[in-house]
Amino acid sequence: MVAQVVTGWVPLPTADSKTTPATGIKPTGPAATLVLKAEELVQAGIRQGENKDFSGATSSFRRALDLDPANKLAWYNLGVIAQEDHRTADARAAYDKALKIDPDFDSALYNKAILLEASDTDEAIALLKHIVGADPRAATAYLHLGQALAKKGRDGEAEDAFGLAVRADPSLQQFIPEQFRDSTTAAPTGTEAGTSR
Repeated sequence: MVAQVVTGWVPLPTADSKTTPATGIKPTGPAATLVLKAEELVQAGIRQGENKDFSGATSSFRRALDLDPANKLAWYNLGVIAQEDHRTADARAAYDKALKIDPDFDSALYNKAILLEASDTDEAIALLKHIVGADPRAATAYLHLGQALAKKGRDGEAEDAFGLAVRADPSLQQFIPEQFRDSTTAAPTGTEAGTSR
C-alpha cells in the first residue's frame, strides 16, 4: 500500500498586473488593499510552514482569511496543516471551504480524497476520478484510485487505474498490489510523463 502522502504547500502563482493570484480578479478600491495583504500573509504562512513553524503558519493563514474569506489557498494550506496533524474533521472542513471557492482545485481534491480513502471510499473514488478526468497524467491519483477501487472489489477498474498510474510514472510499479503487478508492466511512451499528484 502506498503511503498516505498529501500534496504539500501550494504557493500563490505569479500575478500579472491586472489580477490577484488567489482569485484571478482585479480588486479595486479598499478591497484591493485587503486582498493584497491577505496574499502577503498566505506567502508568509507558506514560508513558515516550509520551515516547520506550523503555529506561525496557521496564524498567518487565519489572518489572511480575516482579510479575505474567499482565499482558497489559505483554506487549503490550513487543511494541509490539519491533515498532517491528524485532525481529520478540521482538514476536511478546510478543504471543503477551498473547494466551495474553486470546485476544480486539484490539490484540495487530491488531499480530500486521501483523507477519505479509508472512511468514505465511494467519495474518494469520485474525487479521484474528477482529478484524472482533468489530468490524465495524474499518476499518484490513478494509484490511489486503483487502491480505492480494489478495496470496493472492482478489480477490473482497479487494474485499469493501476496500469494508467504505471504508464504515467513507472516508479509507482513498486506500490502496485501484488495481484495487479503483472498487468501493469507496460512501458510508457516517450510523451507520457508522470506528475506528482
